[in-house]
Amino acid sequence: MTERRIPVDVDPDSGCRLPLPRRDTLDPAAREVFDDLDAPSGRSLVGLNGPGGIRLHSPRLAVLTRPLNRYLRWETALPDRIRELAILATARAQDSQFEWVQHEAAALEAGLSAETIDVVRHRRPVDGLDETEAVVVALGREIFETKRVHPDTYARARALFGPRDLVDLVSLMGLYAATAALLAAFDMQLRPGQKPTLPLP
Repeated sequence: MTERRIPVDVDPDSGCRLPLPRRDTLDPAAREVFDDLDAPSGRSLVGLNGPGGIRLHSPRLAVLTRPLNRYLRWETALPDRIRELAILATARAQDSQFEWVQHEAAALEAGLSAETIDVVRHRRPVDGLDETEAVVVALGREIFETKRVHPDTYARARALFGPRDLVDLVSLMGLYAATAALLAAFDMQLRPGQKPTLPLP
């Protein structure tokens, strides 16, 4: 097997087109974000080698988005497996290999089945999924691919989640779509030893 080559404009330490952020250049509020990302016990899946490290190049942005990320990822009433399914549906719609690979393992750990993950990965019909999973996948596909949510899909989603949780669910998808844009613009590479598991065109 041939080893994957890092593009010439990618920093080998950060794995993207920007260098790793330097703590000594940050103000106190941004240093807190840096320390949270850099802590081994932190909740970030990738620490500074990912979207959090990229955002620290705009320190104010990093400070403002960290609480939103924390809320949408960990503090909503949505079950873990549904949050991870929403992130995977977004990653698939954005063809974000980095986002997908990090969250596939997290989704399995959260209790999402390999069969459900494969439905999203290969863009298969959602007929065999339970109603909640089918609605989340359909919602993600319609938001990002057809750019219009069908009234029936909306009605099913509202009945399942209610207004508050549905707003949180869609906002989570929007956050990860924005993250996918960052990862694409700065060409974030998979971490050493990781293999791509999302089939891309």
